[in-house]
Amino acid sequence: MDNESIKDKFEIRKVDIRHFEQFNDLMNYVFQVTNNDITKFGDKNIISWKRPLMKSCDIIGWFDGEKLISQLMVYPFSVNIHGKPYKMGGITGVGTYPEYAGYGLMHSLMKEALKNMRNKGQTISYLYPYSVSYYKKKGWEIVSDIINYTIKDTQLPKSYNASGHTVRVDINHPDIQKIYSVFSHKNNVAMLRNDIAWEEHFRWEKQDLSVAIYYDLNDLPAGYVYYKVENETFFVREMVFVNEDARKGIWIFIRAHFSMVYSVKGTTFSNEPMSFLFAEGELEEKISPYIMARVVDVKSFMNQFPFADVKPNEKNKGISFHISDPLIEWNCGVFSVVLDENANIRIDDSVQKLEVNLDIQTFTTMMLSYKRPTVLRDMGRIEGSDEAIAYLEKIIPNNKTWFADYF
Repeated sequence: MDNESIKDKFEIRKVDIRHFEQFNDLMNYVFQVTNNDITKFGDKNIISWKRPLMKSCDIIGWFDGEKLISQLMVYPFSVNIHGKPYKMGGITGVGTYPEYAGYGLMHSLMKEALKNMRNKGQTISYLYPYSVSYYKKKGWEIVSDIINYTIKDTQLPKSYNASGHTVRVDINHPDIQKIYSVFSHKNNVAMLRNDIAWEEHFRWEKQDLSVAIYYDLNDLPAGYVYYKVENETFFVREMVFVNEDARKGIWIFIRAHFSMVYSVKGTTFSNEPMSFLFAEGELEEKISPYIMARVVDVKSFMNQFPFADVKPNEKNKGISFHISDPLIEWNCGVFSVVLDENANIRIDDSVQKLEVNLDIQTFTTMMLSYKRPTVLRDMGRIEGSDEAIAYLEKIIPNNKTWFADYF
């Protein structure tokens, strides 16, 4: 019997609380959750974490009879894209039992998940890739990096001054969420954390972490750092600040551990290397891809998009995107940004004088400004005239990307 004949026996269905044990078993198998992990966190803790997810997330799976053999979970999140909130479907829990590999089950689940996201108005999807190349083939592309850095104690900034003060607080202090809310609305691609996102944040690490909050001259919360100190190392798990004064204040706090540590190790998620911010520029840094994204519904995404500096003129009143998508047909075709007589933008399928050809991966990373149009054209990822590329440079906001969450 060939693969298609065997696959015909399987069925895609919604996974719900009735399938909890099977969902749990497949998650543990795919993500290699061991007995040691269960012992460390407690079986009840893992169950109490996973069970509510089945009510708040969309989970779909392939069934062989009543046996769950492949699954995919979508979190209901929101993200900031150039200052605009977008509904985002966060894909996780992707897995198939190895004996069912080779039937294209995950390909079908992804198409179904994208269809469900579209129906819910989730016009963009993020995921943390186990294989960048695999997800590129499915239409996702890198949109934010992680920078792991190591700073020797002798390299810590000595001349920083700040107007406020830093206080160590409880891990769940309410000012943390206040600071992050201001920060995330200023940072492109960032998660606009809802209750689920905060619950997922450092879920398995919180018992090991400390938090310090920086308060400015007016005693208003302006920055925080999640951290731990062990083995004579200060580990920065997340640093968030709303202004330069807060950034300096947090580093003054870190430097106060000078006598306790030999180095500071941490992560940052902006595409600006740490060495640029320090007088001591020879820091050890490693840059790696972190989160990937793909536009779920091009037309709806573009209708929400905050195009920059779009003004009518006689020479140029729009641009056409000829887009291809390896997974979903509604993203394939012509999508044009058109200006009417009153300089209002509409998105339609007309063909404009300026045109570019690109795939959904390139479209996504360009619109989120991880890579700029000129760079992508030089890489051979976009086809278009110099005038068309220059117009894209003008109308797509140029904001750095930042994304630190994991789900």
